[in-house]
Formats: sequence, C-alpha cells, structure tokens
Amino acid sequence: MSYVIAAPCVADYSCAEVCPVDCISPMPDESGFEAATQLYINPELCVDCDACREACPVNAIFAVDQLPAKWVDYISINAAHFQRQSGTEACHD
Repeated sequence: MSYVIAAPCVADYSCAEVCPVDCISPMPDESGFEAATQLYINPELCVDCDACREACPVNAIFAVDQLPAKWVDYISINAAHFQRQSGTEACHD
C-alpha cells in the first residue's frame, strides 16, 4: 500500500474524485457512505499517484513511510475495510 487515510479524515470525498483508479471508498453512491466516519484506500488498487493526498482538505492522507506513529494502526484499518467488503482475509507471502 502506498497511501493510507488516517484519523483526521472527515469523509470529504474530494480525494476520491481525483483518484484515477477508484481505490477510495465508500463513495456517495455506495452502501454505508452516510454512516462513514472516514474514507479508506484499497491497498490492492492504489497506484501511488499522490493525487488523493494533494486533494485532501484536512491532510489526512499519508504515504505509508510518512505516517505519524500515532496513526500506524490505520494501515491495517484501511486494509480491513476492503477485506470485510470482499469477505476475505488478506494473504501475505
């Protein structure tokens, strides 16, 4: 995963609007959007383009290697969101 969305996220989907691979979820037309307290980056789809980070109005998106230590758990939180959606557990080699 190249980027991760952390605690400052306010579920403003301007970051998702600029994503060239639609790896940010949930979107306004998806189930659960209204209840979402934050957005998530799919680690399997992210292409490390930096567009979402630039568009984030609250600076909640970080490159994994620049994620503040207090938010390191958001790496697994983002990945888990997509595992729940697909009903699968992540495989690690």
